[in-house]
Amino acid sequence: MDAIVKLKDDHKKVEKLFKSLAKDDLSVVPAICDALTLHAAVEESVFYPAVNEETQDEEDDIAEAFEEHHLVKILIAELQDLDPSELAYKAKATVLMELVRHHVEEEESDMFPEVRKQLGRTRLREIGDQMEAFEKRG
Repeated sequence: MDAIVKLKDDHKKVEKLFKSLAKDDLSVVPAICDALTLHAAVEESVFYPAVNEETQDEEDDIAEAFEEHHLVKILIAELQDLDPSELAYKAKATVLMELVRHHVEEEESDMFPEVRKQLGRTRLREIGDQMEAFEKRG
């Protein structure tokens, strides 16, 4: 599967969970955290290194993406230490949602089109296959 198509599919799955969260359904927070943890690991281990090595002028976007992932990981860790009944739980979940939506918007509108142009269909399929293999290794 094309790497960008796969990442966009992941984004759609998380956005569906975010829609439930936006309706105050806090029961989806663990699923959001699990999905984001796996997604970040795949991007950081496979996608970003390939993009950084094989494209021009994406270093800044990738550095920013890593920083956004860092903040996401902090929020996830803090959420996992809280009880859902605590006021901070909903607040942190909402901040997580807003941060990830910002991150997704930047990737899909800025990074992905440029990466697609520079790497092409065949290379993106190869990277996508590597991403799927990474996920299966768990």
